[in-house]
Amino acid sequence: MIIEKPWGREELLEHNENYMVKRLTMWKDQCCSIQYHEQKTETVYMLSGQLRVYIGDSLETMVPKILTPGDSLTLKPGIVHRMEGVEDSIYLEASTPQLEDVVRLEDKYGRAKAS
Repeated sequence: MIIEKPWGREELLEHNENYMVKRLTMWKDQCCSIQYHEQKTETVYMLSGQLRVYIGDSLETMVPKILTPGDSLTLKPGIVHRMEGVEDSIYLEASTPQLEDVVRLEDKYGRAKAS
């Protein structure tokens, strides 16, 4: 299943009671919402491009980290984060199965704060 997003697209490759895997495309100069998860743990693995990930314990403490192909990053519940395309980028996200566990703190596309 492919879901078009304002920043790129999301392809759900597997979703079961134990885990889920997505392939995400982030277009250059686009970004997802600043968000955190209450339960979900996710690991991002870069396939192509360059992604800037802002990460911190709060909105005020977020710092940028650049990910390039072969890099990975694990985000635990409560960690505030945002992905931004430095270049058109493709990455995998493997996570626990809580598909709807997203708390949006800020979103440049005007989407709801929680989904």
